[in-house]
This record gives sequence, structure tokens and C-alpha cells, in this order.
Amino acid sequence: MKRDNFGSRMGILAAAAGSAIGLGNIWKFPYITGKNGGAAFILVYLACIALVGVPIMLTEFALGRKTQKNAVGAYKEIEPNKPWHLSGFLAVSTAFIILSFYAIIAGWVFAYISRGLSGKLMEVAPEQLGDYFGGIISSVSEPMIWTFMVIALTATIVLAGVKSGIEKCSKVLMPVLILILVALMIRSVTLDGASKGLEFLFKPDFSQLTKDGVLEALGHSFYSLSLGMGIIMTYGSYINKKENLLKLAVQVTIADTLIALMAGVVIFPAVFAYGFKASSGPGLIFITLPAVFKAMPLGGFFATLFFILVAIAAITSTISLMEVVVAFVTEQFNISRKKAAIMIALALFALSIPSNMSMGPWAEFKIFGKNFFDFLDFLTSNIFLPAGGVLVSVFAGWIWGTKNAVKEIESDGLHSFRWTRVYNFAVKFLAPVAIMVIFVHSTGIMDYFKGESAEGMSSSVLYFIGAILVFLGVVALRFLKVKRESSKE
Repeated sequence: MKRDNFGSRMGILAAAAGSAIGLGNIWKFPYITGKNGGAAFILVYLACIALVGVPIMLTEFALGRKTQKNAVGAYKEIEPNKPWHLSGFLAVSTAFIILSFYAIIAGWVFAYISRGLSGKLMEVAPEQLGDYFGGIISSVSEPMIWTFMVIALTATIVLAGVKSGIEKCSKVLMPVLILILVALMIRSVTLDGASKGLEFLFKPDFSQLTKDGVLEALGHSFYSLSLGMGIIMTYGSYINKKENLLKLAVQVTIADTLIALMAGVVIFPAVFAYGFKASSGPGLIFITLPAVFKAMPLGGFFATLFFILVAIAAITSTISLMEVVVAFVTEQFNISRKKAAIMIALALFALSIPSNMSMGPWAEFKIFGKNFFDFLDFLTSNIFLPAGGVLVSVFAGWIWGTKNAVKEIESDGLHSFRWTRVYNFAVKFLAPVAIMVIFVHSTGIMDYFKGESAEGMSSSVLYFIGAILVFLGVVALRFLKVKRESSKE
């Protein structure tokens, strides 16, 4: 089966940047920035992006392009007789599970767009917005319908192919996203009192930065770039051998960070101008911002425009997540892209049902003290993604070897790469340690062993995490043993 590839450099950049630019930029980045003091947090985040994010992105691009395979096939190509392909299965599984609940959040965004267009959103009193949002997500039928529509739209784009579907769509959506962002930025910074929001965003106050804030910046720098879930590796397999991977990785990183900062410029000046709290948490865009828009002239128009912006960012990410799974299924089982996309879409919708129901009728059903939606989020964000990140670092650094990775980054001498030593240190040592720190912090293990209460950390969760750690440790020791034996031969 002939593999599809990207048709242009702009298409590669638009698709790769689109995979990174998602709800994490428009939704999560602003609220964690607000929670952690603004500019000081951003500086730490940028340092983490440079030291951890870019090296891992380069590695995933190189693995994908070298092998011209999906996330599982890439490991099989380089180490065919060893179980490293399980790392690829982990990445594909992670992408599939994340998409099953990510589509639900995207569905909430589309629900807000429909209410913005009808004018219903602006009719809700600010103090009632929390209950209003809760009513939407806890109902049974509406979230299901929107989730199905998001998955169906995503599958329609993906089944059209890499060049005709993903690339073509990304080249349209990304410029539209930027235009909407610029329009909203102009509206936000021209509000009375907007300067306080800009100061919060760009004037560092390190007294507001805590240890947890630093660790959260480290974690978000890794997840924001879509690392550890097979997206970058899969997209790398569609890239021309002559393409400058370092330049591409830097451009994607800059685009991702710039969009996140632009989203902050949209949100914080408006929030400060109308006297709301910057540290509103996850409810920032669904509860706080509608109240901000309601107080603004032409608020209904700008609210609708904002949620269209968020929807575009979400769809560019759902496309990338589904492509990871579709590429794996089409290549490993030799079935058509159309059949694979339809089957995966149906399976995704089936898995989304308990997550949707857990917000309403099944709210009392708990797994390790969490509802089904939160459990999947915790499992992927705090266990699977860090595990995938550590495994790709260890594989590239100690099994495939950074020399081979650098050779691919340089396109066999076509492009110069002057950061070999830095890259070698980052991939072999810095990234694995940093990712394990993210894991220990995000799961609450450190707080537990220090004797402090860790929210949501029941003994069952600890046993589960412990089992995962033991498994990863055994697998790592086995891989290193095999590597030593082969080197002796």
C-alpha cells in the first residue's frame, strides 16, 4: 500500500503546528498561567520548552522520517526482534483514549458556539453561568450529539488522506485561527483597564511563582507540543527526506508558544478590565469568559468568535490524534484508510459514551475515586504520556543511539546540526529525569510519601501506579540487558 505524504513545506508546518496548537493553548495555558502568577511562570515554561520539548520533538520527527512508519512500525523497523514496539502501542493507545474524551470537550465548545449564534449565551446572568455550564455537560443527549459530530468531522478529514485531508484542512484552518486571534487581541487590548492584564502577562513577579508552578510549567511544556502520543512520529513519517527537521521543530515550537501567548493577550486584558479573577481555573473559558463578554460591547459577537477560535484549535488536534490510530491500523492490518477511519470513529464514540454519562447519570460510578472521564484523563496525562516520553527518550538515546538520530536530523549531511552535545545530554539524561519529575509531581506520589494529603490519591491509585512503575522498570532492565549482550557480540 503506497503511503501518502505531505505535499509542501507549508503543509507540513501547518499540520504539525496544528497538532500542537489545541485546547492546551487556548484553554489550559491561560488558566494555569493565571493560577501561577503570569509572566514568571511563562519564562520558566519557555526554558522548559527549549531544554526538553524541542529535543524530544526532534527525536520523534527523526524516528518517523527514518523509518517512514507509524508509531508502532517505527520501533519494529529499528529493533525488529525486540519488544520496543510496545512503546508504539502505548503511544497509539494514548492517542485513542485522549481523543475519546478530548472530543467531548470540543463538543462543549460547539455547544457554546450554537448558543452564541442564537443569543442564548448572552441571556444568562453571570452568577448563573456555572450552573448553566454544569447543566450542559450533565445532560445526556446534547453532549452525545456534539461529541458524535466532532468525531464524524474529524474522521471525514482524516479519511481524505494526508495531502488532500489533513494538509489541505490545516492550511485553511491555521490562517483562520490566527486572523480570529488577532481580531480578538485588538478588541481586548483596547478595553479600558486592559493594561493590568498585559502587565500580569509580561511583567515577571517571581514572588508569585511556587515550586508547584515550576513543575506545572515543565509538565505543560511537554504535553503542549503533542509529545509522547505518536503524533509527531507519525507526521515525521510523511516528511520529505530533504526537509530540515531542526528548523521545522523550532518553527512548530515557536508557533505553539506564540499562539498560547496570543490567547493570553485575548483573555487577561479582558478579564482584568472587567474585574474578574485571572486564576479562575478550568472554568475560565466556559464560565468566566462568557461573563466577561457579556459586559463587553458587542459581547455576543466576540463570544461567538472566541468559541469558533477554540473549536478550530480543537479540530486541528483531533485530526492529529485520529491520524496516529488510522496510520497504525491501515499499515499494520493492510486495510483501506476509509474503512479504518470509520471503524475507529465508531470505537471512539463508543468509548466516549461512559465519559459523557459520567458527567450526569453515572456521576456516582467511580474508578479509584474518579468518575470515568477524570479517570481516563488522569491515566493518560499522568501515567501513559510520561511513560511514553521516557521510553522514546531511552530508545533514541541508548538503543537507536543519538548518533543515528543526529544523522537523520542532518538529512545525511544535507543540513548542519551544531547542537549535538546538547541534544545528546538532553535526550539521554535531562528529558527522562525531567519527565519522571513530572510523573512524580502530577500523580501526587511525592506528597503522599512526605506525609501530606494528596488530593484524589487513594491507596488503590498508588498500587496501580506502583504496578506501572514496576512493569516499566522490568521492561527497561530487560531492554538494557539485551542491548549489552548484543554489543558484546
